[in-house]
Parts: sequence; structure tokens; C-alpha cells
Amino acid sequence: MAFNIVFPLFPGVTQLDFTGTAQMLTYVPDVELCVVSEKAEPVQTDCGFSILPRFSFDDCPPADMICIPGGPGVFEAINHQPLIDFVARHCQGATYITSVCTGAFILGAAGLLEGRRATTHWGYTNALQVCGAEFTEGRVVVDGNLITAGGVTSGIDFSLAVIAEVWGETLARSIQLRMEYNPHPPFKGGHPSTAGADILSEVQPFYDKALEKVLGALAKRQKSS
Repeated sequence: MAFNIVFPLFPGVTQLDFTGTAQMLTYVPDVELCVVSEKAEPVQTDCGFSILPRFSFDDCPPADMICIPGGPGVFEAINHQPLIDFVARHCQGATYITSVCTGAFILGAAGLLEGRRATTHWGYTNALQVCGAEFTEGRVVVDGNLITAGGVTSGIDFSLAVIAEVWGETLARSIQLRMEYNPHPPFKGGHPSTAGADILSEVQPFYDKALEKVLGALAKRQKSS
């Protein structure tokens, strides 16, 4: 039987959160990638193009693993009840519950981070405590069956960590080689701990505003619960 990995998508999803992860996982034998949206209609990404899911919330098969990507659309998605209900329902039977970037807050809105160690994009880590989670440093954080990843590009590292965790390191290493995942970025500074002060001061205001948005969305959800 196929091992179903369910990816719920929502308008404004960051496509690399999803596609980087899916690209690596698709090479695992007997895995079925179940891409789903509310009505199985095209979902516009943050890049302007759309992704056409195969399943709707009503006909998606049960998840063995669920993976929630993030993106700017997460501010609205946190309070979109059909999405939250879908995630909560499928997480009940899933062996592994996972997220990339701000997808963690969808899990949080569904009550799945309470008392768990987790991470998300560096610009939003201060909001994890609102979901009852304990922020833990790391590009990929494993807490039992909960596996969360940092921002955007960490989805590729995350997928290899998941493959190693579930199917073994040998398969993970072979897929890494097959995909020539051998990153050599032209600059150091993909994290605040390595970025220069001038670059950080330029980028930080964007995330200060974005953090306010996600905190506002979480507060709205708590108020309505």
C-alpha cells in the first residue's frame, strides 16, 4: 500500500515550501503525494502562478504523514475553519505531523503544537509560544512524531531528514546525490546569526510587521474559539 503524504495548500502559499519538499519526497518508493485544496481548484502561490491539486478536502485519502507549507497566505489561513478542521482531522490518524516555515502556525491553530518543541522561519519564532509550543533552535526539529522546519529553503533539508527518519539514511543519501543537493551559496548570511548587521537591519523591519500580522491572526482565532 502507498504511504500517503498529504500537502494541504491555501491561497498565498510559498511554492518552495511545498515544491522543494515534494520534489525530494517523490523519489521515495511507494509514496503517494496527495496535494489537496478545499475544492481541488487551482491555488495561487506567492510567486503568481498556481498549482492544481489532485484532491479536495472531501475526497483526500487518509494521511500517513501530513506536511503543512507556509507563506504569506498563512495570515488568512489560520482563521479559515475548513482548512483547520481538515488538518485536525487528518492529523488524528497520521503517523507523522510536519510543517515547513510558517506552516507551523496552521498546526498551532489546530491545537497540535501544545507542549511540543518546534521551529519555524526565524522571523516568526516569537509567535510559537502563543501556540503553546517551545521554540527550539534548529533548521529541522524533531519532537516524537512532530517534525518542523525553518524558513522556505529548509524544506529541502527537512525532506531529507524525514526520509532518513522514516525510511533510513541510505535512501536519504541516495536521493540527495540523485538531486545533486550540494549547496554552495554565493554569500554567507542566510540566517540572522550569520548575516551582516547592515543586511539584517534592512530585512528585520519586514519581519517585525509580518510577526505582528501572525500574532494578530492567532489572537483573532483565540478570541473566536
